[in-house]
Amino acid sequence: MLIEEKALRYWIDNFYGYGSWHARFWFVGYEESGGDVPEEVAEKLNYFYNLQTARTPTLCDIRELYRHVAFRVDGPRAEKFANLNDHRFGSRATLHGAWKNLIAFVHGYQNKKLPDLLTYQKNSFALPATPREALIQLYPLPAHNHAWYYSWLDLPQFPFLKSRALYQDYVYPSRMHSILQNMRVFKPEVVLMYGMDNINMLKKSAHEFFPAAKFRMTKAMLPTTIGRRIPQHHRADFNRTTLLITTQIPALRHNRVETGFDWYEFGKLLNAENE
Repeated sequence: MLIEEKALRYWIDNFYGYGSWHARFWFVGYEESGGDVPEEVAEKLNYFYNLQTARTPTLCDIRELYRHVAFRVDGPRAEKFANLNDHRFGSRATLHGAWKNLIAFVHGYQNKKLPDLLTYQKNSFALPATPREALIQLYPLPAHNHAWYYSWLDLPQFPFLKSRALYQDYVYPSRMHSILQNMRVFKPEVVLMYGMDNINMLKKSAHEFFPAAKFRMTKAMLPTTIGRRIPQHHRADFNRTTLLITTQIPALRHNRVETGFDWYEFGKLLNAENE
């Protein structure tokens, strides 16, 4: 399956993630996951292009998009899931390593007991119909940090895809402007930008758009349990929204608990600071 120009252009210009702009909590990741297999990318792009809801910054239903993307993993799991929806939301779904911590963050912020994380993921997480969480991507193309596959595409009309740096420079201004503009319009309660390596640029963009935005930094906080802590983050409050920016990703590295952070306690800390 080929990546087609019109679908690629439409995705870059209009795809911003999943859920609803009306959600209370926006989780802004660095980029859309995936990208190792061109067929997977094409299936995502084609589904979104066929929606054609509007040529505006759009969030779609992650469950519906995932139904149109085949599950391409070798090994014992290969026969368990037909598509990505089965993998994350079906009867035998597996818990997402980052989503579980975002769910914990929301419940900590609301001073609520943690639910069964897998059940919540399957039935409630990022549902457009019940706008609680939105999953938004700063950069739209499915990609991983270790490789940039789009430089191999024979699409001379997209010269900025020749390198990751060119691509990011090309899309950042319009995408950050759209995210900030929607923050102004929809006034989410909390926007958590995680896994960011361009914090100073993000802070500068936020301040230019919201001159009242004044950031303060909170260093990593050591709790009583060894190795678990609140991640270092930058915070600004403006326009009835709390914006948090951190370099940390809400997932364990190499599945080792000592490499993670306590995102439930992070949510509780944020709530306590608001009182």
